[in-house]
Amino acid sequence: MKFYMYLPRNKKEFGLFMAIISIISVNIIAPLITSFEMGFGLHTWASTFAILPMIWLAVIALVLLTYQPAGWLTSKLVAKTDSFNAHTIVNIMCTVLMMSVILTVVGTWIGQRQISMEPIQNFFYRWPRNFAISLGVEMLIAQPIARQILYLVHTVRA
Repeated sequence: MKFYMYLPRNKKEFGLFMAIISIISVNIIAPLITSFEMGFGLHTWASTFAILPMIWLAVIALVLLTYQPAGWLTSKLVAKTDSFNAHTIVNIMCTVLMMSVILTVVGTWIGQRQISMEPIQNFFYRWPRNFAISLGVEMLIAQPIARQILYLVHTVRA
């Protein structure tokens, strides 16, 4: 029942779901990671908003690229008879794992507005922090809000 009520049923609902999650995530994760890199302050926070549209486009592209591989990996790690929560948690972990690896490098390139070896050289320093921030935001904020909105959409239509 939860699979039916809390997850997208068609492309339009998938678009809504992805828009909610990506907008929430980008507006929380990017400023947080930037602040950890450059220091917490109003200037850092404000400068992050100039690059958010580009990061948001990269996130959307990565969601579309990692959606199927994350689903496949989830199916290998979780049995079909496992609970909705087990499927959801493992799927979020798989998606965040894939996206955080790529965005640790690509997000830095977008933020610095140049392609360099620096994010690759510092990858193992940055990635664990980025993964933890992203996983926390996805599991505790973005995904629950998006699933609740889909639940409300489905209950209104019923």
